[in-house]
Amino acid sequence: MLLLAGCHRKLNYRDGQYRSAREMVRLKKGGRVRPVGKTKVVGVSPSGAKIKVVAKRPARVGNATGTLASVIETARSYQGTPYLYGGTTRLGLDCSGLLQLSFSEAGVTIPRSSNEQAVWGDPVKSTELRPGDLVFFGASPGSRTITHVGLVTVADDEGIDFIHASTSLGVVENSLESDYYLSRFIRAVRPKL
Repeated sequence: MLLLAGCHRKLNYRDGQYRSAREMVRLKKGGRVRPVGKTKVVGVSPSGAKIKVVAKRPARVGNATGTLASVIETARSYQGTPYLYGGTTRLGLDCSGLLQLSFSEAGVTIPRSSNEQAVWGDPVKSTELRPGDLVFFGASPGSRTITHVGLVTVADDEGIDFIHASTSLGVVENSLESDYYLSRFIRAVRPKL
């Protein structure tokens, strides 16, 4: 019975507060926790309607050099492009199309599908990620079937960011340490350049 009681403890709670995966990593490393991501302000307009203002954090600068810096810069130039299954233009992109196009503009030919891209490079541990590495995800937590790919843009003490073509938001940059992406993470590879 005592053994089961420990299983009900909430993993991301510390000091009575829920913490994101990124905050938990900082706490474990001895760093201070500071707000990251979105800032939310909820108010009421003069007409009585609720209003919500969301401010995204600015993109962080990575330390990639050479070809990979060019690939990341190109991928970032597509931010805001809508998602389109099979898309490979500024009118619409899917996740593997974004990477194929970004590498192509830097003079590097890579496979088209995320499954082929997952074997185009050397496997990398998630603790050793660098800008330019490819990260692969499944459709649901715990899945082992690759359905999504992104490109690491920043890897530093503050965390790991990656850019990808989201089905709901189009091309965006997100934190790998978010609970959503950590639960779906399958593998990472370092491109062969």
